[in-house]
Amino acid sequence: MSRYLSLILVVFLLATTLACNAVTNATAGVTIPDPVVSSQLATAKGEQIAVFAGGCFWGVEAVFEHVKGVTEVTSGYTGGAAQTANYEAVSEGDTGHAEAVRITYDSSQISYEQLLKIFFSVAHDPTELNRQGPDTGTQYRSAIFYTDENQERIARAYIAQLDQAKVFKRPIVTQVVALDSYYKAEAYHQDYLAHHPNERYIVINDQPKVANLRNQFPELYK
Repeated sequence: MSRYLSLILVVFLLATTLACNAVTNATAGVTIPDPVVSSQLATAKGEQIAVFAGGCFWGVEAVFEHVKGVTEVTSGYTGGAAQTANYEAVSEGDTGHAEAVRITYDSSQISYEQLLKIFFSVAHDPTELNRQGPDTGTQYRSAIFYTDENQERIARAYIAQLDQAKVFKRPIVTQVVALDSYYKAEAYHQDYLAHHPNERYIVINDQPKVANLRNQFPELYK
């Protein structure tokens, strides 16, 4: 075998190994306990809104689109100004925006606590600061944007509970902040996984999240 062909083989094997490692990390999943602070704090019934940020919105959106009781999920931006709520500006990393998903759900079918459990266990890694997998920058930060006092209390209590139980090897870095404004992302970002299921990024980083949801929460998967 020539030196040139040997070099090609080495590069190929290295790329394959890195890809396999990425898949392994993405499919690892985490089993976590139910929140101690429960829905008894939440008095609102019927259609509710939750807004989460956990890296690239494609995968987070895909996860929650497969959750029973969720009626709509959209990808968008929150945390910055209206004039910078577009993909080109947000990708620069200095707009204050995070890539986020807006989840509309029926609280008679699924609780906010259950959404949080899915968010922390399969939708993303809450211990990664200003990044998620291969994506880096504050626009990929982990954050919960609460819409009322009950959501804030439940989210903060759950983070404290998980940290105290040392569920993760590192502390949770998820921000808990009030939702100001949410801006829906461009049309081509909506339902991205459904439209591009075989795209390499999706296969490595996002398909495993949906598989984890199905495996860890079969009673909630649709």
